[in-house]
Amino acid sequence: MRRSVKTSVITLTLLHPIQSVPVQSWCFESESVVRIGRSNDNDVIIYSAVVSRHHVELWNHSYGWEIINFGANGTYVDDKPIAQLSVADGMTIRLGNSGPKIRIRVGATNVQPSKITRPPQRELADKKEEVSQDKSTAWSGPRGIMEDDDGALTHIDFE
Repeated sequence: MRRSVKTSVITLTLLHPIQSVPVQSWCFESESVVRIGRSNDNDVIIYSAVVSRHHVELWNHSYGWEIINFGANGTYVDDKPIAQLSVADGMTIRLGNSGPKIRIRVGATNVQPSKITRPPQRELADKKEEVSQDKSTAWSGPRGIMEDDDGALTHIDFE
């Protein structure tokens, strides 16, 4: 009897607000928690007025990925607000009632390697604490998307 093996790879793809085509993707291969929000300490940073500083967390459990909403403006799946939900491969979430959409893929991805942003490796908790004390090195160069007043998206690469 074969045991099912938990897949820990998750790919998040920010979709264009009008055409719903991929704008940017992030791939996480061995994370237990992936954080999405406006703050620079998230794994995926989305600059939008409707996105909270710490909007959503994706948790990798033994039974699969789970999404948990922390955003003041809510997180939506199929136009319905969610608090906590098991992730299904290919599902699309919306941050806020009218905010950015993110497609979630679990397992292998067919996103072109040049379109994937690999987040910096997380440091051990004690090293992270030590680094956060020194404000000049606490920021490790995240990437994100900025939305201007007209709703246009701009890719920001701080490295």
